[in-house]
Amino acid sequence: MGLIEIASGNSVWRGMDYYENHKVVSWNKSGDSAYEGVVSGSNGENYNVHIDKLHPRKSVCNCAFADGRRVVCKHMIALYFTAEPEAAQIFLKQAEEWEREEEETTKRHYEDLQKYVKSLSKAELQECLYNALVELEECRKRYW
Repeated sequence: MGLIEIASGNSVWRGMDYYENHKVVSWNKSGDSAYEGVVSGSNGENYNVHIDKLHPRKSVCNCAFADGRRVVCKHMIALYFTAEPEAAQIFLKQAEEWEREEEETTKRHYEDLQKYVKSLSKAELQECLYNALVELEECRKRYW
């Protein structure tokens, strides 16, 4: 697994934002699959970042989220996308594809739902509506 795969979705998208906003102050290649860099944080502090693409759990950052932990933070993702911008483009293309697939799945779901509703008799529709309203009321009482 790579950096993107083990990072949380939040870290990846915030790292993308940092990459797009040029928050990587400096960087250099430090090995065949490793990079070192300095990334400016949202609080104005600079963080020292090391990423290892072959061994992503060996990547480190001295930010509060990642310091002393084996996690991938937004600063690591920003450094990765800055050092390898084609990886950022690949990720964005994949995200667009996932979004298209999700939209298609949602569309099919609502089409199937519409077919189901149209197949019901008036009495069945009334019963379903009543049950849905009761369930909505129970949810409202629990959460509001």
